[in-house]
Amino acid sequence: MTTFPPNYLERVYAGVLGKIIGVYLGRPFEGWTHERILERYGEIRYYVNDDHTPLVVTDDDISGTFTFLRALPDHNCDPNLTPEQIGQTWLNYIIENRTILWWGGLGNSTEHTAYLRLKHGIPAPRSGSMQQNSQVVAEQIGAQIFIDGWGLVCPGDPERAADFARRAASVSHDGEAIYGAQVIAAMEALAFVERDRDKLLDAALALIPTDSLIYRLIGDLRDWHTAEPDWYAARARIAAEYGYDRYPGNCHIIPNHALVVLALLYGGGDFQQSLMIANTCGWDTDCNSGNVGCLLGIMNGLDGINTGPDWRGPVADRLFLSAGDGGRAITDAAREAVFIVNTARGLAGLPPLAPKDGARFHFELPGSVQGFRLNPDSAAFARVENVAGHSQRGQRSLAVRWQEARARTIQARTPTFIQPDEMTMPGYALIASPTVYAGQTVRAGLSADAANASAVSVRLVARAYDSASLRVTVTGEPVTLPPGGDQELSWRVPQELQSWPIFAIGLQVDTREAAAGAVYLDDLTWDGAPDVLLQNPIPAAGPVAASAAWRRAWVDGVQQWELWGAESFRLTQNEGRGLISQGTADWQDYTVSADVMPSLARMVGIGARVQGLRRYYALVLCDDGKARLLKTRHDDTVLAEADFVWSGWQTYALRLDVQGARLRGWVDGRRLFDLEDTDDPLPGGGVALIVDEGHLRCPAVRVRPVEAENKG
Repeated sequence: MTTFPPNYLERVYAGVLGKIIGVYLGRPFEGWTHERILERYGEIRYYVNDDHTPLVVTDDDISGTFTFLRALPDHNCDPNLTPEQIGQTWLNYIIENRTILWWGGLGNSTEHTAYLRLKHGIPAPRSGSMQQNSQVVAEQIGAQIFIDGWGLVCPGDPERAADFARRAASVSHDGEAIYGAQVIAAMEALAFVERDRDKLLDAALALIPTDSLIYRLIGDLRDWHTAEPDWYAARARIAAEYGYDRYPGNCHIIPNHALVVLALLYGGGDFQQSLMIANTCGWDTDCNSGNVGCLLGIMNGLDGINTGPDWRGPVADRLFLSAGDGGRAITDAAREAVFIVNTARGLAGLPPLAPKDGARFHFELPGSVQGFRLNPDSAAFARVENVAGHSQRGQRSLAVRWQEARARTIQARTPTFIQPDEMTMPGYALIASPTVYAGQTVRAGLSADAANASAVSVRLVARAYDSASLRVTVTGEPVTLPPGGDQELSWRVPQELQSWPIFAIGLQVDTREAAAGAVYLDDLTWDGAPDVLLQNPIPAAGPVAASAAWRRAWVDGVQQWELWGAESFRLTQNEGRGLISQGTADWQDYTVSADVMPSLARMVGIGARVQGLRRYYALVLCDDGKARLLKTRHDDTVLAEADFVWSGWQTYALRLDVQGARLRGWVDGRRLFDLEDTDDPLPGGGVALIVDEGHLRCPAVRVRPVEAENKG
């Protein structure tokens, strides 16, 4: 397909919002019965998270949905993407026992079971097959909850969406679970061009076997809906004929798929009513609500979400993708919507969209605030909102408005790392790296409202954790904005933050008059290589506990990591390969260096352009007397090698430069490698320390622009 609906990006954004709103709504009472929900809350018509958890949380439904879709761009948006390649994507982004999945054990958690099959060399689709894992394990709900992305990249093409859904679902599931996933993906794809619920169901049913249980279930529900107007009565009939008691396992797809269809039919296509039904019914509420929310977000667009209670305000677009690529963990619905649209455009052979020249925060989608919120001290007299106009490079901007507030300071900030109140978030772990670093240049486009009574002072601001994980604020130079004036701000993040994780960035406004006013943030972004020394900011003699925030900034993919004295890293991997990484895909051209001391090990080294656990360049010392330059894309490709015999308990200075397609590697100041990787090079990513079956010690990792390193 080479054409898309004219409002495709906005509809994808509404689908992403619908997904995360549904998950956040259903998460606090996941697994509850219908009766317990009614007794505690009555009908679920708005968020109830205050009784249990924060609203915006890490959740497998969200992390898996948007992470597994990366199989497409990671394999060059090949329309013939295979289940085996999607399984490789699992192994790249899932950190065992830590990210994305419910780690319930072999034969108990379907996804954990499939992961173990993949890990031990059993490729997809065998990894998720009934023959490998049994029918009960293979037919649980996971295939359905992770599937929305495949519908979102196939607007108006339910056949293609169902085909992608089959391939993706087969990594971990089989049988009825795959049919249920195909139904959801097909309806979501068709919902871009069709709003009739019966036509959506007809099209989806035409793509699955007529003798399947999912097919029969949907037929029964449609018949019940025709004969019975009361959704409570229909839910009771589901419980009697398709309930949990009939299907073994922890969370079978059949009862929960029934509730998704029930909400679609009895909700009348209304976002609010459908979510109420999906959640009040009980069982796997966040999963079912997420699927319903995504489908209706696509079908009705933003207007359907905006009608009724304020679903969007408390969320502020925020979501987490806790995975092996830590630089993408702190994200937002607008950013993920652009990613999805560009994945679809890649499938169609079209160039990517880049709102406002690819600015990270562009505010081009109606109502989008991309995580920006006010500091608590400003909330009483100020607000942020997405508005039309006041943009030099697009159609919309973010307004920071204030009421009468003489000599007040307003900060509007967005997360760039784990927030202080998220450090102890319950439930699924949040593994993330900061998205902005010392040495990078932050840029913002600003304008002042022409109706302002006087000029205002504005500056860029960053919030970071210091060595004791306490919060510090650093600001750029102030700029005076007269009424109606425009200004481009530029700020190089200072070196004082080079070992301190930056957890928020934004705009500070200093008002001067007792009059209402506004400034408009057109866009905000940053670029360039970082200039950082990544080491524990509180070293001491003997064993030490790192700054909690500093340690959390690393994606920890090794079996054991200790800190001792001046050594920030004592890494041990008892079997297989492990790594710890930090950074983002925006890091492209830079130098990474580290002094490493191996003991027993098959291989130790440093990584660059790291995009997960199995996608990176690496300069490594191997136990066969070789130094190698590797490109790893699931499997290792040796780009070059040289004789180099290392000894245990000695320190070796490693340095790896990545600049365009050119790669250069040094060991102890001697350049061993200088070549160009012209065969589909990795374009960007973070840095890593790598250890394969052994132990590695290292005091710090240095990352600098290539030019700075070459100058000494």
